[in-house]
Amino acid sequence: MMKNNNIKLNGFNSSYEDGELVVFGTPMDNTTSFKPGTRFASNAVRIDSIGFETYSPYLNKDLSEYNLHDGGDVYIPIGNTGKSLESIYGYTKKILNDNKIPVMIGGEHLTTYGTFKAVFEKYPDVKIIHLDAHTDLRDELFGEKFSHATVLRRCHDLIGDNRIFQFGIRSGEKAEFSWSKNHTYMEKFDIKTLKKIVEKIKGEKVYVTIDLDVLDPSVFPGTGTPEPGGINFKDLMDGVHLMKELEIVGGDIVELSPHYDNSGISNAVAFKILRELVLTIL
Repeated sequence: MMKNNNIKLNGFNSSYEDGELVVFGTPMDNTTSFKPGTRFASNAVRIDSIGFETYSPYLNKDLSEYNLHDGGDVYIPIGNTGKSLESIYGYTKKILNDNKIPVMIGGEHLTTYGTFKAVFEKYPDVKIIHLDAHTDLRDELFGEKFSHATVLRRCHDLIGDNRIFQFGIRSGEKAEFSWSKNHTYMEKFDIKTLKKIVEKIKGEKVYVTIDLDVLDPSVFPGTGTPEPGGINFKDLMDGVHLMKELEIVGGDIVELSPHYDNSGISNAVAFKILRELVLTIL
């Protein structure tokens, strides 16, 4: 079930039937472990998108040149994590079955699991590029296997070793960093080796998940888990553009909590990264 939104993302004007790429929101923060609020992200991005051009001078592409659909928000039964993930999975599966590309606006990072599970079922050889401040590799948090702090570990349960490539990581338990050495590729603190990994997996199907707290809080304060020492905006945008060589079959941006940034800058950052990601995919 989808919730229709009166406000649509700027540049996303096509019907679902005509759309080649579908963006949708997942207003969920059921397992947020510090400061909640990601359920408000998708509509905040929609509202602030009105202030942006649809043209990217970086890529010389315009959103208006493509058939793009804003599917609104997935229905999230607040407090029921299992049914929320099922709802996200179900809508993503519909998009994929209709031969469209899904791009999600989270929501907490656990929402990625619902979308990625559907992508994995269609593309079993898919790999993940993960940009984040946090490892998200715990096996459980507060006794829960499904949490925004365990999401990449749950994705690993699906795809196995050496298919998750993590960048910008600067926070997590010592055990998570140790576990990653045998199971994922991880670049701590930066994204300088992203170009090398893109070259390595060029031609393969890839899912891109961007936790926006990979950015330094001075650039992106609107998040529930700010982690000093992050990358700057240009580095993230350049990193997204590097991925134009890949066959991206799905992606997301997650962990915007708009009310922690009264300036609105974080909302603006989120939409601009979304615009560049979408145009990179197409």
